[in-house]
Amino acid sequence: MHWGVLLASAVLEAVWATALSRGSYVVFIVAVTLSMVGLSFAMKRISVGTAYAVWVGIGAALTVTWAMITGTEPVSAWRIVFLTGIIACVIGLKFLRERPEPADGSGAVAELEPLGPGTSDH
Repeated sequence: MHWGVLLASAVLEAVWATALSRGSYVVFIVAVTLSMVGLSFAMKRISVGTAYAVWVGIGAALTVTWAMITGTEPVSAWRIVFLTGIIACVIGLKFLRERPEPADGSGAVAELEPLGPGTSDH
């Protein structure tokens, strides 16, 4: 559920960025508010760094994609390659899992490791 809310918030980020550039201030205020509330909710279960990177990455990629579709930004093969790279990195972040915080109460930051069999702790 938190990932779904995070993705919806990223879509709303693209909406508010586009609305801001077009002077649609009511749409901007509603979208930015909902986007921030959703991001905040998602950060309750998804680490701050991962949630923020996904939110920014998806939002930026959608904003540029929409601008290319509507003709306000040029379409080029390199633009598409780099946008694909952003999306690939976001997908990669989704498939990482966080290690639990140490039981010793040291407050050490959780590290990330790939999901899958045979993953070691070292």
